Amino acid sequence: MKMDLNIMAELRGRLEWDASLAHYTSWRTGGAAEGLYLPADLQDLTVFLQSLPKSVALTWLGLGSNTLVRDGGVEGMVIVTQGGLNDLAQTEPQMIRAEAGVACAQLARFSARLGLTGLEFMAGIPGTVGGALAMNAGCFGGETWSFVHSVETINRHGEIKIRPATEFEVGYRHVLRFADEWFVAGYFPLMPGDKEKSLQYIRDLLEKRNTTQPTGTANCGSVFRNPSGSHAGRLIEECGLKGRLLGGACVSSKHANFIINEQSATAADIESLIGEVRATVEQKTGIQLIPEVCIIGKKMNGSEKA
Repeated sequence: MKMDLNIMAELRGRLEWDASLAHYTSWRTGGAAEGLYLPADLQDLTVFLQSLPKSVALTWLGLGSNTLVRDGGVEGMVIVTQGGLNDLAQTEPQMIRAEAGVACAQLARFSARLGLTGLEFMAGIPGTVGGALAMNAGCFGGETWSFVHSVETINRHGEIKIRPATEFEVGYRHVLRFADEWFVAGYFPLMPGDKEKSLQYIRDLLEKRNTTQPTGTANCGSVFRNPSGSHAGRLIEECGLKGRLLGGACVSSKHANFIINEQSATAADIESLIGEVRATVEQKTGIQLIPEVCIIGKKMNGSEKA
């Protein structure tokens, strides 16, 4: 992977080769990235993309909380936004700009402390703003794009554009983005609220999450989307799959829509368990569960994603 050495000399971020992605995903497993870049900030990222050959495949990670990296690793360059694209600011009295690497929980608390309401639910999303924008993440009755005014995107040439939310087709856990453009920031218009009420609401949501979900374990968050009129976790539980072990992977006994890396699971263990859960639920209920998790990379035999 040849890069412009003159531009590379200007970089302030960290570039690694053959870097294990287990350190950058919440499942704590998976193969290596051919190349890995952790930008220092948004300006550094633009310089990096200008130096990167346009033929190199790009993969983006925030907290890696909705991603399974296969054991064969990821070709091309993986860019980690968490820790670099972390600017968070009140740009107008009722507008917040949050970069892609900002944790959703951090954005929720930031807005609440400013006396602005609407984003409290984001405290329950175990990922970054970039990931939330990419998949219209949601929980506790709220969805990200219900509160998006506009976004900043970056393309392969390091060019940044500001696009209004109306330019995007948004659905349940789905956002159709422009080809070769990635979200690097979002603008969130909010309403004035009661600071203490918002902060208490966040505390209540987190307490509920800790009570009902296997927080503190190696998992990716919800594995499957909720089917219309039902809940994936309830269906999985009714099929008797709570606690199901496959290799080092386990369906959580606390919430069946979570799969835990319990005993040094490989990515293959987790992917196989996902497949088994889907097949069992369809066989017993006739409902096809759709994975919410993004599976990337190659299997150990070198095959691509099925």
